Amino acid sequence: MSKKNSSVNLKNGFDDNRNLSKIFLDFKKKLDKLNKKNYIVAVSGGPDSLGLVALTKAYTFHKKSKFYYVLVDHNIRKNSDLEAKQVKKLLKKKKINLRVILNKKKITKNIQAEARNIRYDLLANYSKKIKCRTILTAHNLEDQVETFFIRLSRGSGLKGLSAMKHLTKINNQVNLYRPLLGVKKKFLIKISKNVFGIYLKDPSNKNIKFLRTKVRNLKKPLEKSGIKYEQIYRSIQHLSSSKAILDVHFNKIFKSLIKKVSKSILIDFKKYKELHNDTKIALLNESIRKLKKNYYDIRSKKVDNLIKNIDKKDFKKTTLGGCIFFKNGQNLCLKVEKL
Repeated sequence: MSKKNSSVNLKNGFDDNRNLSKIFLDFKKKLDKLNKKNYIVAVSGGPDSLGLVALTKAYTFHKKSKFYYVLVDHNIRKNSDLEAKQVKKLLKKKKINLRVILNKKKITKNIQAEARNIRYDLLANYSKKIKCRTILTAHNLEDQVETFFIRLSRGSGLKGLSAMKHLTKINNQVNLYRPLLGVKKKFLIKISKNVFGIYLKDPSNKNIKFLRTKVRNLKKPLEKSGIKYEQIYRSIQHLSSSKAILDVHFNKIFKSLIKKVSKSILIDFKKYKELHNDTKIALLNESIRKLKKNYYDIRSKKVDNLIKNIDKKDFKKTTLGGCIFFKNGQNLCLKVEKL
């Protein structure tokens, strides 16, 4: 597709393709509702993020919002710097400036999870620097279903199986918004091909040592068996609705039991012991988050083990999620663990 035709697509909101036009109008509706003056767009060079870049660029023809395009180079793969330059050059052809942020931390274990956490930290720090409080990511329908299966494999409860929210916060300060959760990947591939011509392929997406890759490989056999990803996505939405109702209940409990004093958290131990196990898990995760400002909850299996330790008669002290748990009088206390 020529550069001229690509520009027409963007200006007209992909009017020449019914499916893509519908995606753009839904995207526009969501950003109109957020009504922010500026956004950071997380870019990787893959078809999902380039699809998001194209949608944001098309949005600027309808509303003069400011978009900052940022790629985090984790410096894990040998040619990651060359890939970043390639993406920067690709976006420059569409008069889009890409900022590349180099991660200087070494990642040696739990690579995907650690890279994701570092990526969000770097994006959040940059957002504060430029005074932009909303980050957009290109998580799509397949990502959502994969997350569901991963958490299902780990024995997650309702909260985990609700998968990713459209809107969450990083460090309780920066909004992380996922406007494409209901969009199929094949449409984002089509958008990126139409607008940019090419996109980058991450070789780690085919590495079966990663659980997400193994889960991704389940899609074809599942759909051949009649289990469609759209159906699973609808189930995730139903679970999310149920979780929203429970969150109202949990928040009341949090307010009545969790007390932050200086750099510590105090929990009424007598009231804590009366709680159902699932409520204890939610309460402890919320307490850790208040101290450590964690983006993700601790895995339920680890919190279960923590609860068992706390319930022992001879319980004195234990650690989890970078926090020390101990009893002090009538309270269960948490402090940040000193390294």
